[in-house]
Amino acid sequence: MQGISSVITGAPILPILQPKSPEQAVAIAGAVRAGGLTNLEVVRRTDAAGAAITAIREAYPDMIVGMGTVLNEAQVQEAIDVGSQFIVTPTVSPRLLDALMAADIPFIPGTASPSDILMASEYGLTELKFFPAHLNGGAGFLKAVSSIFQNIQFCPTGGVSAQNINQYLPLANVFAVGGSWMIPQDKVEAEDWQSITQSCAEAITLYNENVQ
Repeated sequence: MQGISSVITGAPILPILQPKSPEQAVAIAGAVRAGGLTNLEVVRRTDAAGAAITAIREAYPDMIVGMGTVLNEAQVQEAIDVGSQFIVTPTVSPRLLDALMAADIPFIPGTASPSDILMASEYGLTELKFFPAHLNGGAGFLKAVSSIFQNIQFCPTGGVSAQNINQYLPLANVFAVGGSWMIPQDKVEAEDWQSITQSCAEAITLYNENVQ
């Protein structure tokens, strides 16, 4: 069993995409890659998600691409079938965790409360998503649980932005952050790929400033 940190490369920042088509996904991925980020989560919220993952992997084999918003065993298998290199879920349940544990692919399950964290830890998991971070106490919550769940590391997502990333990155129990702030929908609609590239480069700068 491998956590998501075993596969992510470069700065531990996970841009989150919701592309409308495989072609749009490849264009976004190219802009992200040009900005220096090499990890991508494609959320399973449109019919294009699976094809988008396959297309990105074909276009940019050096990037690490996974499927997010996975909720059940069938979707776990779908993620594997389209070539996902990791899986992200928004929440946890015993049935979902059983499916993830049975799959031979790194994953990170979503947690939002101490009970979620305990459930995941009972499965032997030590790398968890914290979602939605901004609605569940943010960095203050992660600080509070650090002494209770001392072996657990988190990837906060949901409301993480350039304005508050500095609250999360210095925390000892944060190993990565995820968000869509680098890929604003208006820039995608305008096909302003340069702005997305710049936002990704700025995210790396923020990371370097906060982990030194």
